[in-house]
Amino acid sequence: MAQNSRRSFLKNSAGSAVLTFGGFAPVALQQAAVRAANSDSTTDRVLVVIELAGGNDGLNTVIPFADDTYRQLRPKLAVAKSDTLAINGELGFHSGLRGFADLLEAGKLAIVQGIGYPDPNRSHFESMDIWHTCQRKKEVRTDGWLGRFLEEQTNAGGGDPSALHLGHDKQPFSLMSRNVRVPSIRSLEQFRLQGADDADFRKAVQELADARRGEGNDLLNFVQSSTSSAITASERLSSSGKTYASTVAYPKNGLGEQLQTVARLMSSGLKTAIYYLQLNGFDTHSQQSDAHEGLLRQLGDSVKAFLDDVGQMKKSDAVTVMAFSEFGRRVEENASEGTDHGTAGPMFLAGNSVKSGLVGELPSLQKLKDGDLQHHTDFRQVYAAVIEDWFQCESSNILKGDFKPVDVFRS
Repeated sequence: MAQNSRRSFLKNSAGSAVLTFGGFAPVALQQAAVRAANSDSTTDRVLVVIELAGGNDGLNTVIPFADDTYRQLRPKLAVAKSDTLAINGELGFHSGLRGFADLLEAGKLAIVQGIGYPDPNRSHFESMDIWHTCQRKKEVRTDGWLGRFLEEQTNAGGGDPSALHLGHDKQPFSLMSRNVRVPSIRSLEQFRLQGADDADFRKAVQELADARRGEGNDLLNFVQSSTSSAITASERLSSSGKTYASTVAYPKNGLGEQLQTVARLMSSGLKTAIYYLQLNGFDTHSQQSDAHEGLLRQLGDSVKAFLDDVGQMKKSDAVTVMAFSEFGRRVEENASEGTDHGTAGPMFLAGNSVKSGLVGELPSLQKLKDGDLQHHTDFRQVYAAVIEDWFQCESSNILKGDFKPVDVFRS
């Protein structure tokens, strides 16, 4: 192919190549390459975040089966002691959370109770924004807590993406930042550049990337640099799962598939620090029992399989899974055999490095405020533990304030 025809081919192809990532990855990988040149990272630790979207019913997740008030206020939804998986003499997991019960028994699960924030908001969107940004509505929100964390890392994954968002949902605000762009992908197979397997395409990209720049064409300069980086990233990621081999049987559900994708990427040696996943469906206003059981089973079984897989890779000490929801549900069931938006609820952290067991007390069911549980631990205290005790970073700038980390990680 002649030089001019190659450039013509690239002009017609580069736009689609760049946008196949969803518009973010070329810039993200270009920036990652710059960070790699100034790398001074001291950790290869990984955080897998699972957002339980819709407001998980914490009282039917970690169940106070010994509390008479629980049974009185939930005559239809209350789960009997015989149907729970015992944590202690007063609390038990929902039977759907067998995976979490197994992790707890193995010393790999921390249950952080009574999580919330002052003056709670019961709107899905506003409450999730608060969790994502650590800021209230009256404050200017330009970035998220994980985005701010990524900006403080000098290498943030070396030449690999510093973070990845997996799934079909809109990228969460928590990953947004001024300078670090995080790719969103649906599957490994889709995270590739159309035409990147074509030898002429790659040659044309290289010619254009090496061509003289700075002639006033900012758009062309952008395409030259970001498309070249995207080609390298696409080849890296599209081949990352080819050597993956595991005997772990993941559950056949969306979260299980996404966590297996994370395992495949990790097995390739990808230096991504944060993986973000979402499990939807927790807004259980009516006919809650069956839907909630299915979601909890998906969560527990998928996380258990993932951590088993990580163990086979000999990477157990390098991975922590964190699951959260934007709020809990009201204590009293509604007339539709469901629950409405509430406040406090549990968070979960799983992995070899957590202090397994219950952290904090279940908020009192006898001392409600407007029918809701009163939180005693700010969610930013859990974030502070992740940033300071897991990633070994200072947290106040990232969290927009000083928050005492919850004691949840082993020293």
